[in-house]
Amino acid sequence: MTMKNVLLCFLLLATGVAYAQPSPRQLYPGLFEAVQLGRVYPDNKTFVDLLPTVPPAEVMSAYQREKDQAGFDLKAFTQRYFALPAEDTATYHSNVAAGIRAHLDTLWTVLRRPARVTAPPYSSLVALPKSYVVPGGRFREVYYWDSYFTMLGLQEAGRTQQVRDMVDNFAYLIDQVGFIPNGNRTYYLTRSQPPFFAQMVQLLAQAEGTPATLARYRPQLEKEYTYWMAGADSLQPGTATRRAVRMPKGELLNRYWDSSDQPREESYAEDVAAGKLTRQPLPEFYRSVRAAAASGWDFSTRWFGPANTMATIETTNLVPVDLNCLVLVLEQTLARAYEQEGNKAQAFAYAQKAKARAKAIQRYCWDRQADWYVDYDLPERRRASIHTLAGVFPLAYGVATKGQASKAARRLESEFLRDGGLLTTSNESGQQWDAPNAWAPLQYLAVQGLRRYQHHALADTVAHRWTSLNVRVFRETGKLLEKYNVEDIHKTAGGGEYPLQDGFGWTNGVLLKLLNEQKQRQK
Repeated sequence: MTMKNVLLCFLLLATGVAYAQPSPRQLYPGLFEAVQLGRVYPDNKTFVDLLPTVPPAEVMSAYQREKDQAGFDLKAFTQRYFALPAEDTATYHSNVAAGIRAHLDTLWTVLRRPARVTAPPYSSLVALPKSYVVPGGRFREVYYWDSYFTMLGLQEAGRTQQVRDMVDNFAYLIDQVGFIPNGNRTYYLTRSQPPFFAQMVQLLAQAEGTPATLARYRPQLEKEYTYWMAGADSLQPGTATRRAVRMPKGELLNRYWDSSDQPREESYAEDVAAGKLTRQPLPEFYRSVRAAAASGWDFSTRWFGPANTMATIETTNLVPVDLNCLVLVLEQTLARAYEQEGNKAQAFAYAQKAKARAKAIQRYCWDRQADWYVDYDLPERRRASIHTLAGVFPLAYGVATKGQASKAARRLESEFLRDGGLLTTSNESGQQWDAPNAWAPLQYLAVQGLRRYQHHALADTVAHRWTSLNVRVFRETGKLLEKYNVEDIHKTAGGGEYPLQDGFGWTNGVLLKLLNEQKQRQK
């Protein structure tokens, strides 16, 4: 094992990862870089998901023996020694005539993956003890924040057992890894994603109709909170460590973070190319790229510096409004769990943490001039100037006052609303989390936030425009997509590091949830 691989293994141990299985870059030093930088596969994620047909030591021995020979063909070599798992090569053809609801019901099975006691030998896949639903397309594994919105649809479809299985899988990952990774792959074990585990537990509790659900997962909720707050107690005002931030007035909030400062394995060529354009130290640059991936918004001008380019990405400088609303929900859920257990002291402690966080979100993220919630730039000691749809999170989770919600609703309608739904940002940058694109989870949270503050007419408008766009595209193409163009509803969404994906887990879940809500409101 090379010194670089030893350091990478040490990194995994330092972040609490319990899996000894190395990642693809560790398994195939030299070959990995050649394949990814040589674009043997157009999508860098393809290679890191392949299975070797022989042990990695044999692959590397063959590579060292052949690579300098005349006429060596790297693509032919990888095709000889690697293959996609059989379950990922299957195809599904939509039956448009059967209608959207039949299509959604079928997809729960199409996108389902079985439980595994162990992953295939030398796979990057992390085995999960129960079945789960993947997003679809190139996303062949479970994803953390995607899964909550997929679960909304599973619950609507009466598939409570599948919801329970997925919650159990995430609890298992927390116990085994110390947190919920971005996805169940070895190359994702250095970062998490927006922490929706508390909402998943609440969703399951509603379906099961029993307070015992909170008690069952309280240990894992506590461990996830520990992960997000690690190192917080030692922070001085205006400083940060890992995911914890001590604000200028002493409050504790959070930021997105990845424990690695190397190019992402699944997007290695893209990161190396982008690194050549930045003036930042490369470890700092790669860390912010990875932190943006941890946010789920990969990528958006939300994370960029004044030049609004990838080269100026500064994710780790920002205290995100959406993340802190989610950690607030985690604190509130822990308070409820301890209250149900009769532990009044711990219930009170977490309730106080949640109240303090809500006040801090108000202090640092509410922009009175713009009437909108924004991120906070810690080094610059100012609110971020860019407006993004992350600003609906304080409405969705009850942080906003009634007056703030009314002002935000007006801003939402004037700045974000388009023919197909709500823009992610109003910036057209070529990044997929910018205009003209829109994404199911943000539409859903906006609708829920508007309804929470009784702005039902605008909520109805957003929901109707979004579901109508989803259904029309399905009727025309037979597909439900990862993202949509809401400015020109007759064009497909674009941007990002990979082609538009079909499937699609969170689109399906939100669509069924909103369709059922619309049907109920019409009664």
